[in-house]
Amino acid sequence: MNTDIESLERATLDAVGPAEIGALPGWLLPFDTSTVGRAISAVPLRHTGLDAALIQTIESRYAQRGLKTQFRVADVPGLAALRQGLLAHGYTPQQPTLTLTGCMSNWPAVAAGAKVRLGSQPTEAWTSVYLSEDFDPVDGANRVRALSRGPCLVYASLSDDTGPIAAGTASFSQGWASLHGLRTVSRARGKGCASALIASLGQAARERKLERCFLQVEVGNAPAIRLYRSLGFQTAWLYHYWRKAEA
Repeated sequence: MNTDIESLERATLDAVGPAEIGALPGWLLPFDTSTVGRAISAVPLRHTGLDAALIQTIESRYAQRGLKTQFRVADVPGLAALRQGLLAHGYTPQQPTLTLTGCMSNWPAVAAGAKVRLGSQPTEAWTSVYLSEDFDPVDGANRVRALSRGPCLVYASLSDDTGPIAAGTASFSQGWASLHGLRTVSRARGKGCASALIASLGQAARERKLERCFLQVEVGNAPAIRLYRSLGFQTAWLYHYWRKAEA
C-alpha cells in the first residue's frame, strides 16, 4: 500500500508542476507561489511511521524560500501522531478533500460525434475556460500556470457555437492516469460536458496502456463526487490541508 501512496503522490506533483520539489525522508516538499494547494503543501509519502519532529525542519525549508508552510495529510490512523504534532504547532485542518482511485475499464467510451479537442499543449480554448468570469480569476490563472508545466499531461477542451465551455486535464505518470482541473462554465452545466471530457481523456490513457486512475475532489463538491462514483471511483483516503491562522 505504501508503494501505491508514494507513486500516487509523486504523480500528483508531476501534474501540478510546482517550481521546485524538495524532499525529506518520507516527505515531498513542493515549493511554489500558487493558490493550488497540492502544488504548495508538504505531503507524506507513506501513511505510517512518520516523525512529527520533522515539522520544524519542514517549516524551516519553506521559510528559507520566503514561503508559508502548509501540509496535506491523510486522515488515517497511522498519521495520528503527526496530526497531533501539527495541532501542537498551531496548525488546523481545513478543506477536507477525497482521494479517489479507480480502474480505467470503468470510464465511458467516446461517443460518436464527440467534439472534445485533445492536445499535448495548452490551447487558447482550454485556457479561456479557467479564465472565464465564472471562476475566480486569480485561482484560474494559477491553475493554468500549474497545469501548463507538466511534461506528461493531455489537455481537453469542448466548445459550442458560443465558444469554449469546458476544459480538463489528464496526467500520465508513475503508472497512473489522473484527472485535474475539470471545469464547465455556468451556461453549459448539466449537459454532460464533464463526462465527454473524461471519456476523451480516458481514451488517451487507454492508448498508453494505463489501468489505474485517481483524482482529488473536495468533500463539498457533491455533483462531481456523484459523477466519479458512477465511474467506479472509490475513496482511498480523506485528507485535509493543515494551515496556520493568518496573523
